[in-house]
Amino acid sequence: MQLVINTYGTYVHVKDELFEVRLKKDGKEEKHHFASQKVTSILLSKGAAISTDAIILAMKNNIDIVVFEYDGQPVGRFWHSKLGSTSKIRKKQLEASLNEDGMICVKGWIGTKLNNQVEFIKRLKKHRAQIADELDEKIASINSLKIKILENKAGETIMAADTIRGLEGTAGRIYFQTLSSLLSKQYRFEGRSFRPANDPFNAFLNYAYGILYSRVEKALIIAGLDPYIGFMHRDDYNMKSMVFDFIEPYRIYADEVIFKLFSAKKVNDAHCDKITNGYSLNAEGKNLLVQNFFKFFEDDKIKYKGRNQSRANALQMDAHTFANELIK
Repeated sequence: MQLVINTYGTYVHVKDELFEVRLKKDGKEEKHHFASQKVTSILLSKGAAISTDAIILAMKNNIDIVVFEYDGQPVGRFWHSKLGSTSKIRKKQLEASLNEDGMICVKGWIGTKLNNQVEFIKRLKKHRAQIADELDEKIASINSLKIKILENKAGETIMAADTIRGLEGTAGRIYFQTLSSLLSKQYRFEGRSFRPANDPFNAFLNYAYGILYSRVEKALIIAGLDPYIGFMHRDDYNMKSMVFDFIEPYRIYADEVIFKLFSAKKVNDAHCDKITNGYSLNAEGKNLLVQNFFKFFEDDKIKYKGRNQSRANALQMDAHTFANELIK
């Protein structure tokens, strides 16, 4: 279970070996208790507080604590210092970042990301027969870009990173233009925007990606990988480059949840606040997103490698598979 604390003024401490969460709602103090054995992560928003006793209890039970900004961007994490894996994995990861093996991995991740986007549009097309031809054109365009990424032999050299980024960026613009066109006019948007988001859809998307970043980072660490040694996003100071590389195939989880919230008209103007130059999720919007995202990510099951798995477990399995392939 993910314990998400995103209400300003909330305090997390320990009582009777349980996490006690104190918050005020409608002028009254509420207390909620959670057994450490049932908590896998604590996500703590800016404006909340946690005691050292709670941090120690989390460390003893292998629970990571992620601190994030109001817009969902993670800024730090508390976790025990045990790496729990062989250093050979990280050595091989560094070697791969300096040769063609790294770019081959990148092409695979980006190819999977674009394939996920195509499959999502195909699912949306089933209920939109009147614009099926138009959606088929978008699908064909993204598929064409995917093929260029996967078949381009230059993609096996370090110098190919810029080419891959360019093709991926073009596919991304087509993809998000397509999603926007399928929303009600009130919530259509002009491409991706970040901090701050220019519209409610991107505000939701940025927050969901922030949560996903923290989960990908944890999966990599558990698998013995270094979040900072990337293959495409690399060499920037203090940047978790491998998180940005490895997350690509899983962004679809956030995309799908948020699109469904908007298309089902579960989002309204009360979920976002207008801020300087953009939009920000408020507490009501964050709660809506968090409940739906974690149900989709942790509770709902998919068929994966012959078994029914949660998407969270599938992500962790993929991280272990990647680590094992590095040391073959």
